[in-house]
Amino acid sequence: MFQGTGSDVGKSMLVAGIARALTRRGLRVRPFKPQNMSNNAAVTVDGGEIGRAQALQARACGVAPTVHMNPVLLKPQSEVGAQVVVQGRVVGNSKAADYQQLKRSLMGAVLESFGRLCDEADIVLVEGAGSASEINLRRNDIANMGFAQAAGVPVVLIGDIERGGVIASIVGTQVVLPSDDADMISGFIVNRFRGDPSLFDDGMASIAQRTGWRALGLVPFFDGARNLPAEDALGLAEREAKPDAKIRIAVLAYPRVSNFDDFDPLRLEPSVDLMFIRPGEVIPPDVNLVILPGSKATIADLAALRATGWDIDLKAHLRRGGRVLGICGGYQMLGRTVSDPLGTEGPAQTCEGLALLDVDTVLTGDKQLIEVAGSHVSGPRFNGYEMHVGRTDGADCARALLRFDDGRADGAANAEGSVEGCYVHGLFADDAQRRFWLERLGVAAHDDRMNYEATVEATLDQLAEHLERYLDIDALLTLARAPQLETVEHK
Repeated sequence: MFQGTGSDVGKSMLVAGIARALTRRGLRVRPFKPQNMSNNAAVTVDGGEIGRAQALQARACGVAPTVHMNPVLLKPQSEVGAQVVVQGRVVGNSKAADYQQLKRSLMGAVLESFGRLCDEADIVLVEGAGSASEINLRRNDIANMGFAQAAGVPVVLIGDIERGGVIASIVGTQVVLPSDDADMISGFIVNRFRGDPSLFDDGMASIAQRTGWRALGLVPFFDGARNLPAEDALGLAEREAKPDAKIRIAVLAYPRVSNFDDFDPLRLEPSVDLMFIRPGEVIPPDVNLVILPGSKATIADLAALRATGWDIDLKAHLRRGGRVLGICGGYQMLGRTVSDPLGTEGPAQTCEGLALLDVDTVLTGDKQLIEVAGSHVSGPRFNGYEMHVGRTDGADCARALLRFDDGRADGAANAEGSVEGCYVHGLFADDAQRRFWLERLGVAAHDDRMNYEATVEATLDQLAEHLERYLDIDALLTLARAPQLETVEHK
């Protein structure tokens, strides 16, 4: 099990890279994260949803993602509450304080899913959540040491040297942990080093001497990380300068933005300057396309959009001849009204939309989780997925964007074609579909283009080679052992 000294220390990427390295060695590998908190989710082959990071790790293992790879997924809907997904299905909403009590009842499902993966694999790589030293949450923990103790799984601790203080953060973790939890840790990894690694030889030795844990590697910063989907919204702040880009695309990063990995393929295109606009920032006047992405709380994010003045910016953008695209929650916002009669997102209510499309949305109780395939009504085929609550109808739906293979239509457009929306995620990961959209925006067909799927696969291989070089993976394998699931009392 790989735990971190804090959030965003690179746990997800290291697990993905080790998974690919061990898979290339011929082992049957599976990823597992007992509890994840993310609005970046993926649809699984068994019809549920898990964190996007575990879907990438499954890809690194060469297998399809299943709900058992991330049995508890928390999808934040407010500052203090989240939707709770257990083994791929929504079981309700919970405030943070209430969830601390609910967790105790979820350990059985977590261990069941873990046991299923153990039965089909040679090795399971477990990823912790947040910080291993959150002793204030230890009592009912299922994400870090609570799980490690319940399953009898040895732990490797990861520290991030880029943020500074890595020696104190690793040694300090041992200091604050109860002794029986600290004893679960067998080794440590220092991640994201820049410069001459020999300069930190004494640092690695000092950590090992003070903790008694085995030093498993000092991992230099991996430049290819930008080619892989970010685990959470912390990665949205990074933007690559592209002075020669042909078009500029702005994505509105409202507070509860979800499935923002939809736009990774656009970000990697040489001809596209993609930017995420944060609340308080103005939509630049020279962008070609503004995208309203998915949202975990459509009504709340619609209010946030108005509060920051983006509704005014969008109208000015359209007057200048720009285009607007809404996906999933963003599509719902573009309509005349969004109604939540069942209180799915909060108090039952109906609110006014942006009225840029002649459609209305009703948030229904059933969640659509399905992989889909079809064709753009005037373009190439696509593969994607639906993940939404709600039904959208209205006059502009007569100008649908997509046609599924089962005959259903999806999406809407205004009469001018300047405002469009649909429910399908993952459109831009399809090379033909992405090129079609870029050509509509004025990028010439002969411009350099990227093969997104091949780029991700090549990057995973490069990451595996990087970790084979700098990690003692043979030592990691010697630390691994069979879990003691038979000793666990399922509650």
